[in-house]
Order: sequence, then C-alpha cells, then structure tokens
Amino acid sequence: MQKQISSLQNPAVKKLLQLQEKSRVRKKENSFVIEGLREVGLAIKGGFQLKEFYYCADLFSSEEVESLLKEQFSEVEITEITKEVYEKIAYRGSTEGVFAVAASKELSLENILLKKENPLILIAEAPEKPGNIGALLRTADAANLDAVFIANPKTDLFNPNIIRSSVGCVFTNQLATGSTSEIIQFLKHRKIAIFGAALQASVPYDVVDFTSASAIVVGTEATGLSREWIESTDQNILIPMQGEIDSLNVSVAAGILIFEAKRQRKFL
Repeated sequence: MQKQISSLQNPAVKKLLQLQEKSRVRKKENSFVIEGLREVGLAIKGGFQLKEFYYCADLFSSEEVESLLKEQFSEVEITEITKEVYEKIAYRGSTEGVFAVAASKELSLENILLKKENPLILIAEAPEKPGNIGALLRTADAANLDAVFIANPKTDLFNPNIIRSSVGCVFTNQLATGSTSEIIQFLKHRKIAIFGAALQASVPYDVVDFTSASAIVVGTEATGLSREWIESTDQNILIPMQGEIDSLNVSVAAGILIFEAKRQRKFL
C-alpha cells in the first residue's frame, strides 16, 4: 500500500533533509537524495538503484510515477507528499514535485571500463566548488568522454549541489575518484598520455596531438596542478591569454581543451 506524508515533523522528512545537508549521513546510510524529474530519470538510466520515491500529487500523477520508475517500480517504496512537505524539502521550485533516495555507488577506479583503444579522459585535481564540478561533468557529458576522474576529492560527489549544477550528469558520466598517485598509476599502466593544464614547460594546447589515448588534467584556479601531476605529465599545455588576466575558470578551460581534442578526433 502506498504511503502518504502530510506532516513536516514526519521522520522521513527529517531523514531526507539530513541526507541533503550532511555528507556524513549520506556516507553512513550509503544513500543520497535526487531532486527533479530529469535527474531521477538520468539516475535510473545510469544504473542507480532507487530505494524510495516521493512525489507531490499536485504536481505529478501516480500514472507518471509508474511510467518513470518502470522496471524499478515494484522495488521502490513510493510515498505521496503534500505540497507543503514538498516545498520544505525542495532545493528549487522547478523540479516537478519529485524526489528519490538512491543507493550510492562506489566510485572506484577498479570499476572503470574503457571500451576504446584511444579513450579520452578528464581529470580534475581537488576541485572544491560544487558549481565547478557540476560544470565539468556537464562538459564531459556533452563531449561524451570515456571517463571523468576526480583526484583527491574535497567534496562528496553525491552532494545535492553537484547533482543540481551538473543537471544530472553525475549519473551520465563514467566517474571515479582516487588519489593522484592511484590515478597516475592507472593511466601509465594503460599507456594513456597525460596532458596537464599548467604553465611550467608547456606548449599551446592546439599543437598537441590528442588523437591517441589521452587524459586532460586540470587543477584548481587558486593553486593549479600539484607537483606530482606536473612531474608525471607527458606534456603540459596552456591556453594563450590575450587580456589582462592569466587564467580561466577551470570548467571553461577544461571545455576548450576537451573540444579541441574532440575536434582532432572528428568528434568521434
């Protein structure tokens, strides 16, 4: 029988808010909250198992619930919530009245499957701002990259701000985290050339051949890449600056480099 929640004091509401707000709760529960119709749909398509589904009947019908959940419908605990409860939980007001709680995935390098002989991978070292991480994931999805690695992550990748700013692309990319040393070992073992966005011993990005197996590595705007990355690259690359400033937002820089690589590959 389908459950209903109308009280803001319901324990399920408090649990949802804790999962949204606290990384330690997400880690303990091995779960996270997804808000929005598109995001839930992408999570299902990306192979994430939903545990619970909440919908506001004023905004989303029971027939739409069944259509969205499809194969997972019988496995998910479904709860109807009032508009007041929905507005209490919602991060934003344009999410069609739906939430889900999904099981977290282990973002291990061991789970990465590279199907091409010449994969193209994006690596971001220690990004902190959810907005930047989300933008990087959106760019990676748009370019259909083979994988995205976050080296020395500073934030939980199932943070609702990352899910929101990535418009669900945290679910569409093949994603892994690891230490800088672990990722470098992964790349070198598979003979993937490493191109680091750095000023030291660098050449303009458009003179580099990205058509073989390649990894593009970007650091933070504040400190750039660590010495370990700079000493491990096959070639450092830069984007020539013609104005007064000497750096770009990390997601903008990554986009320029990624789409130059895709251009060279004729967008394959």
